[in-house]
Amino acid sequence: MTLALIDYGAGNLQSVRNALKAAGAQDVVVTADAEIVRQADRIVLPGVGAFAHCMDALSALPDMIDALNEATGPKARPFLGICVGMQLMAEAGEEHGRHQGLGWIKGVVRQITPTDPAIKVPHMGWNDVVPAQAHPLIEAGEAYFLHSYAFEGADVLATTTHGGPIVAGVGRDNRVGVQFHPEKSQRYGLALLGRFLEWRP
Repeated sequence: MTLALIDYGAGNLQSVRNALKAAGAQDVVVTADAEIVRQADRIVLPGVGAFAHCMDALSALPDMIDALNEATGPKARPFLGICVGMQLMAEAGEEHGRHQGLGWIKGVVRQITPTDPAIKVPHMGWNDVVPAQAHPLIEAGEAYFLHSYAFEGADVLATTTHGGPIVAGVGRDNRVGVQFHPEKSQRYGLALLGRFLEWRP
């Protein structure tokens, strides 16, 4: 089983790769090659930084958006988006203006605005993951978050709380995204990655 970990200059690639290997992945290919993504059995899209920068960097890889749409659409390969990789699944992001996303999940990524002004942004550190519906990848627990923008929209799989509810996971069919960092979430994160490696959507 080949797992494509997409390298577009916007993710903690080595940390994510190490976590996937620790979770049981045998063949992790770090790649910017659209054809490898097309042929992969599973796909992981990490992401750190601003929405627009990440989307621009992903779009700059020749044929990559089409390969992602094909591999995770008609071919229905399991997909996991991490942090901004999850946010890019949305229709748009509003960081530094409005920018188009992949459009896989209906919704928009907006700046976190806590109801209590004493709550600081970014949302950083350990927090609860509360399942919003039953899903084979998502279990209750604690994970590590680091973000200033959050998804608002449909297909919510999990939430957390930081001055109000925040989406912690989204998913539809074979595509799942998590706002937290599994690679930094110790036992909880490794368990989630392990479930992803076994997942047969």
